[in-house]
Amino acid sequence: MRGRYPDYDVLEQAGHWDAKTREVVLGRVQEVPPVRFFGPAEAATAGALCDTLLHQREEPRVPVLEYVDEKLYEGQGDGYRYFDMPPDTEAWRLIVKGLDEEAARRRGAAGFAALPADEQDAIAGDFAEGRLFGGSWALLNVERAFQLALRYCIQAFYSHPWAWNEIGFGGPAYPRGYSRFGSPHLQTAEREPWEGKEEYDEDPVRHVEEPAP
Repeated sequence: MRGRYPDYDVLEQAGHWDAKTREVVLGRVQEVPPVRFFGPAEAATAGALCDTLLHQREEPRVPVLEYVDEKLYEGQGDGYRYFDMPPDTEAWRLIVKGLDEEAARRRGAAGFAALPADEQDAIAGDFAEGRLFGGSWALLNVERAFQLALRYCIQAFYSHPWAWNEIGFGGPAYPRGYSRFGSPHLQTAEREPWEGKEEYDEDPVRHVEEPAP
């Protein structure tokens, strides 16, 4: 289960960033915000959903829940919402409540977080397909609620340097810049010397989509 960039650590480039950028990026690792929007039971369910959607089953985890919570606590929405959806803060509380209701209905569980991983995956799959009905789900457009939850999770995940390591992202380019961008005639094509180097060249999308021989 080695990653595509197993020896890459974008934080090694922190000395090349301007002071404010360095403060912001390092803060995402060193100063994880406390959970203030969700109550303890809500946080357990929301955290389990985040881990399920991003398949974060083991440590170290990117602290997605904490950054989703911070965004909701501070009211930092995305600047729009669909006409048939409540505000994001209300939608998230309904999502959490609906997941717990679904866990109780299917397995008599105390909450979504109490379910085994395969059961969480099954409910998340039905959530993605809009196949959850009744109770709190009746107050939401379920497919759009899933898109909302997924969007929040992805934004939190890919704003964290650990996720950058996973995809080989070089981090902020200011003030250094990309000196080789647009220069394919260079021996190393457009890769900067400080960017992550892939351990293998296999196309992950093709690998997943094509059946094994």
